[in-house]
Amino acid sequence: MIASHPAVLETAVIGVPDQKSGQTIRAIVVRRHGTSLDEAELIDWCHRRMTHFKCPTSVVFIETLPKSATGKVQKNVPRERFGYASAP
Repeated sequence: MIASHPAVLETAVIGVPDQKSGQTIRAIVVRRHGTSLDEAELIDWCHRRMTHFKCPTSVVFIETLPKSATGKVQKNVPRERFGYASAP
């Protein structure tokens, strides 16, 4: 659903620790060239279209998602870089 936002080229979703609920959702997003999108705007957009427990509570914008030779997103890389080690 996040990928249907007009400014989102591609996305991956990871879980990060949360003191209140134990774990929450972080979206790792690659923006479409020439677009602008910030964290608050995307989270608000998600809340208007998705059930609350599926919405990200934080967003990290990156240039490209790491992919394997077959073109699949290597979720372990964003998880290591933006997941548990970097959670507030």
